[in-house]
Amino acid sequence: MITAELTVIPVGTSSTSLSNYVAAAVLALDKTGIKYKISGMGTQIESENMEDLFKAIASAHEAVIKEGANRVSTSIKIDDRRDTNRGLSDKVASVKKKLE
Repeated sequence: MITAELTVIPVGTSSTSLSNYVAAAVLALDKTGIKYKISGMGTQIESENMEDLFKAIASAHEAVIKEGANRVSTSIKIDDRRDTNRGLSDKVASVKKKLE
């Protein structure tokens, strides 16, 4: 399982609020069928393969441009673990178990 954290930031908008752009990016991810989880600072996504992961990232990036941003900065952090099949919820559960 490949997991990633994605942040798509429009640059030069007329407002400090970015929620419309974030919503456009999330709707684009939703259309790809990729599993995702939004947070206050980014979106976590997971996929079985890099091709689908990068297609989803590209769709989120393009959605922000289509929403009206003339410039977009996209940051991606990828965890490609191949020795076991662990998703986002597995990672969280592992930490919570250690906190008990």
